[in-house]
Amino acid sequence: MRVFALLAVISVSLWGASVWAAEPENEKPVVNPPPTAKDWADLAKLPDWSGVWNPKITDQDRQAKTNVPPWNPKAAALVAHQLAEEKAGRPPPLFVNCLPEAMPAWMLVTHNAMEILFTPGRVTLLGESDGNRLRRIYTDGRPHPDDPDPTFHGHSIGHWEGEALLVDTVGVVPQAYIAISEAAGVPNNGDMRIKERIYLASKDVLHVDLEITAPKVLTAPWKTTRIYFRQRARKFDIVEGVCLEGYFKEGTDKDGNAIYVPVKHDVGGNRAPPE
Repeated sequence: MRVFALLAVISVSLWGASVWAAEPENEKPVVNPPPTAKDWADLAKLPDWSGVWNPKITDQDRQAKTNVPPWNPKAAALVAHQLAEEKAGRPPPLFVNCLPEAMPAWMLVTHNAMEILFTPGRVTLLGESDGNRLRRIYTDGRPHPDDPDPTFHGHSIGHWEGEALLVDTVGVVPQAYIAISEAAGVPNNGDMRIKERIYLASKDVLHVDLEITAPKVLTAPWKTTRIYFRQRARKFDIVEGVCLEGYFKEGTDKDGNAIYVPVKHDVGGNRAPPE
């Protein structure tokens, strides 16, 4: 036990040393300053984006036919195959294993509601359905990291121009889809950049103009707009969702404790029929 404890201490110490070593010597870390009273007051000057926003799915479906991304030949062939499979009743599963829809698919094809929160220095987007739908758009003037660690939603910075929020996103994992439906889309394969202009088109209608540059799958930047409409009624408040919960059923263990018991699923993530 003493040997194990000693090894554990050495391991933690070495890990800590490696983390601190990553910080340049004699360089103070960048600290997020606490918000001031003026910072909070300035939020009241921003447009009202409160409430819950639902995507206009009929427009998503329309644009899948009328505003096709400029795919390169390889990507176009894959999407054509996916659409044919979908028409034949065999929609290929894109969003499986509880991985996030990611950017830009969240904005492009989500069927779930979202909520937008303003706090000093950032805008936060919370999506219903599972805990993986979270975007932070930094509005405190910071730049992108020189070498961002790729994430599903990327690193987003934004600034206000009048009533519109302009957002620039980089550092998205190459596996994230550029999707035109829940069954048709292509991984961006890296080097993608997403620009957004988010604004109220009318009192209860939010537009998200997107320009997506993905040189490994698109032959030119693709421009599209997605529409969200506001729900004020409290019954539409977004609720907790745990994606993996669908992979289990309620049960008890041998001691009578409440537990979750795994259930079988097929490759597409759907529950397998009972045997």
